[in-house]
Amino acid sequence: MTNETQNSLNGLKVMVIDDSKTIRRTAETLLKKEGCEVITAVDGFEALAKIADHKPDIIFVDIMMPRLDGYQTCALIKHNQKVKDTPVIMLSSKDGLFDRARGRIVGSEQYLTKPFTKDELLGAIKQHVLKN
Repeated sequence: MTNETQNSLNGLKVMVIDDSKTIRRTAETLLKKEGCEVITAVDGFEALAKIADHKPDIIFVDIMMPRLDGYQTCALIKHNQKVKDTPVIMLSSKDGLFDRARGRIVGSEQYLTKPFTKDELLGAIKQHVLKN
């Protein structure tokens, strides 16, 4: 990764919402190495509380979570006037057409299949946050 890319991610606030500690830790480690500030949440309820406080630049959300799933979480984010323009990337262990379509319906910008690679994670950030 070039220094230019690394510098452009410095201080970027990235939220990772996943009930899997492994996924949260993996994403957090990868993103912190690139200079991002990472906010994690175990489910949609915790995430919604943290989004208001931290105002992340981009949000990665797992689809399959207890209590409030990724679709519901994404829909709530997209219906909130203050954060509706924040890009939301759906994460799923299933690579189904139906899941992708449903993700688009609730307003997600992209869909990544787990396990994701560092390049996929950074690619999504570059595509949706560093568009200039």
